[in-house]
Amino acid sequence: MDLKKVTNNRDNMIELNPLLTRQNIMVVSTFIVPLIATIITMPYFIRKLTEKGIVVKDYYKKDETMVPSGGGLPILLITMASLSILSLFFKFTVENYAAMMVIATFGLFGILDDLIDIGRLSKLLLMYYCAYTLIQYACPATFSFPLVLGIDPTLIYMQFIVPTYVLVASNLVNMHSGYNGLSSGLSLIVLISIIARSVLLGDLENIAVIICITGATLGFYLYDRYPSQIFWGNVGSLAIGATIGAAIVIQGFVISGFIMLIPHTVNFLMYVYWKAKKFPAAKFGRAREDGTLEVPNNLTLKWVLPYYYRMTERQATYAMFLITGIFCLIGIMLPGVH
Repeated sequence: MDLKKVTNNRDNMIELNPLLTRQNIMVVSTFIVPLIATIITMPYFIRKLTEKGIVVKDYYKKDETMVPSGGGLPILLITMASLSILSLFFKFTVENYAAMMVIATFGLFGILDDLIDIGRLSKLLLMYYCAYTLIQYACPATFSFPLVLGIDPTLIYMQFIVPTYVLVASNLVNMHSGYNGLSSGLSLIVLISIIARSVLLGDLENIAVIICITGATLGFYLYDRYPSQIFWGNVGSLAIGATIGAAIVIQGFVISGFIMLIPHTVNFLMYVYWKAKKFPAAKFGRAREDGTLEVPNNLTLKWVLPYYYRMTERQATYAMFLITGIFCLIGIMLPGVH
């Protein structure tokens, strides 16, 4: 054997960083485990929800179609179970558990919203203060203020911006929905973009729970996409919206996160204009005989293109994906840390 050749080959081998390798395994595991678990168990939840009569009408189908709702609850359960199991092998930071607590709380408000009406103002106030858990774990580096009379205004800023961001994000996701797979698909695009930006910055340690929920959401989307076999309901939209808000404030992506959510924000502003002008209320459109959408007006983002052009539900959904994808790409590539 040529010992000199063996020595040269050893010198040319890539030395693996044990910490980096362990982090890569953790990231892959926290994504793959909930993804597979969701794909496997979702048919069971679809069947059980249907048997219990927890179904809602799918308004954009020619024939009357009832679809089970409440699929956001399995996402939360699978995420928490996955984190619990993976904690045997990996040590997650406290930021992850704080985020999980806030996300689960918002999901509970989604369940409450489906069961009883506690009033919009009461719900918003309670959800606002429930996001306070994240204040001490949010990244404060985006803005800094000088001391005023010995008081750090940054703390006041954090107490305002953190819960507001989480609350607003959850409600933006809740509002920008209506088509099969629209809300979950848009949320996936934003979540993956936040993770991608974190990868570019080499900062994934504090968003393991975000990666875990993203995996579960992807598994759910496979059943929620057109034609939907299950909807995620308020529990899903509020919980995943809170996930987006939590990820943004933990990573300090206040500016890039805002850019990613511009389509959601525009949709909300259109709703505000609609209400301010006191136009007639309309929550759903319908499907024509040829399968294209007939929408009441152009006062919500998902209805703009179908209002002017004949489009199917799937085409309108993909158009929304494209718009959000463009803004998310800008957010990912935004120079600077935040």
